[in-house]
Amino acid sequence: MGRSPSDLAVFVGKRLLQLVPVLIGITVLTFVFTHLSTVNPCNQWFPHSHGAVLANCQHMFGQPLYVQYGEYLSSLAHGNLGVSEAGIPVNPAIVNGVPATLELVLAALFLMIVIGIPLGVIAAQSAGRWADHLVRVFYLSGWATPTYLGAVIAAIYLAPYLGLPAHGEYTNTPPPFRQWTHMSVVDALLAGNLPYTADALEHLFLPAAVLAFINMGIATRMTRSSMLEVIPLDYVKSARMKGLTEFWVMYKHALRNALITTTTVLGVTAGGLLAGTVVVEEVFDWPGIGQYAYYAIGGGGATPNFDGAVAVVAVFAVGVVVANLIADILYGILDPRVDWR
Repeated sequence: MGRSPSDLAVFVGKRLLQLVPVLIGITVLTFVFTHLSTVNPCNQWFPHSHGAVLANCQHMFGQPLYVQYGEYLSSLAHGNLGVSEAGIPVNPAIVNGVPATLELVLAALFLMIVIGIPLGVIAAQSAGRWADHLVRVFYLSGWATPTYLGAVIAAIYLAPYLGLPAHGEYTNTPPPFRQWTHMSVVDALLAGNLPYTADALEHLFLPAAVLAFINMGIATRMTRSSMLEVIPLDYVKSARMKGLTEFWVMYKHALRNALITTTTVLGVTAGGLLAGTVVVEEVFDWPGIGQYAYYAIGGGGATPNFDGAVAVVAVFAVGVVVANLIADILYGILDPRVDWR
């Protein structure tokens, strides 16, 4: 019996319901995080803030914990993520930074897929031979490279060598068009400005490539392992006996089943890529929430911004949850053995 769109809707609905306790858990963790330092840390968080900001903080922390948690949930429900110690709302920085970080993560994930998966197929086809060993050296080098080191090397040495920019989103800022999405490439495309689109792609390439290189081994290794399990199966042998080319056999027949495991792992990796953006965005001056997080925790001599740091933790946590949800849905679509009902 085939699976209908209504079955898929039920499957997705169940997964969304399962996220509710996870999201509640995130709010609990971020709330507890605000109470770890002292009973009333307002004077530490906002030592130079305006009187109203400090007064509001002291009012909140003077109430019972359940009341504080209720107010915290109410603030989140209304999209209020707090203020910095200078009294500046956190919301605009988060709203503008999330799309830029998402663009960077998606670009890195795209490079991981278009490079890492074919490398995994090549390694499986050449298992135990020189091509397999070269691929292994490549992805192990990425795994062994600290994020900060890879970013610094790319910015200082690779950028001049390749003639690529290593600073910001565009060469000339602000751009001569409205930034609707705060994704540099998307906004340039929406404006129909091809020179700025090419310029945005050049600025995006190196930070995305650093994130992809460091995490490439996950996609490559999982694809190789899955392909080695699939290649000896009868249906792959049958495809060869029909006279199909090796390329068609590998990428049309074998890779589809091999991608089931790889897709799940890539979903988890997509959430993990968010953590790497903190260093990469600071090195490449990319205006996302990773760079905002760096300064929120006092990086570069900046004044710590506690509400901003907590907001970034919450955004990162939600990002990981959503990435896992998407991977779960793709797993259900790719694997016919999963019951959608």
